[in-house]
Amino acid sequence: MRDALTANVLSVIREATERAILPRYQSLSGHEITAKAADDVVTVADHDSEAILVEGLSRLLPEASIVGEEAAHDDQTVLNRLSDSLCWIIDPLDGTNNFAGGHAPFGVIVALAERGETVAGWLYAPLTGRFCHAVKGKGAYVGEERITASTTGENPPIAAISLLFMNPAQREEVKTHIAPHYRLVDIPRCAAEQYPRLALGQNDVSIFERTLPWDHAAGVLFLNEAGGKAARGDGSPYRVDEHGRTGLIGAASPALWDELAARMLQLGH
Repeated sequence: MRDALTANVLSVIREATERAILPRYQSLSGHEITAKAADDVVTVADHDSEAILVEGLSRLLPEASIVGEEAAHDDQTVLNRLSDSLCWIIDPLDGTNNFAGGHAPFGVIVALAERGETVAGWLYAPLTGRFCHAVKGKGAYVGEERITASTTGENPPIAAISLLFMNPAQREEVKTHIAPHYRLVDIPRCAAEQYPRLALGQNDVSIFERTLPWDHAAGVLFLNEAGGKAARGDGSPYRVDEHGRTGLIGAASPALWDELAARMLQLGH
């Protein structure tokens, strides 16, 4: 049943992309961009995309609850649905800051969870049409091609480390004790881009402090199904219903994950 969902989910995502997102790319008016929080914005494209996704996904699995990023921002009690027996999780426009600034990357992310555990995930890049998807226990795919995670092969390994949501003390610890062991690259500020970079040989490791379900549910599953590793720093699996918990490590291989996790553990993270 879940394999058959993929084509239908892609169709819904493309509809949202073509109707709500791409027509506004590089053509947003000032009043269509609103400050959501410090260093974070939301646009009319986010809201319209979420409405289209909610409608389309509701038709595919009427019995499933839905948690959309914008709905959850407006009403925190929506997050209680993340533990439901079946729940769609929607990021209608991931990388909104990039999109609002008129540049890539940005994407659409959809995940399906059962009682807090992600069982399927889809990540779509509107500008290129790249479609990453995974079903638990059935591998990871880019389009029709099953993929296996690969490292960059570089020494030192390439790290994309998000410092945005760390406190000042954490930032200094990471800069002093973690960064010297890696070659740092800029983060894309877009989970729909970062997880494919880890699986497809562009980045080796990433550290995420904020781990909201719409950002990470699909990507974590995709990377793990590809043979990489994404997990909490103590090795426990990522669950979508632990929305108050912070800290997540992603890596192109279990060995790279173990190495970074050991270093983070020494810092008490």
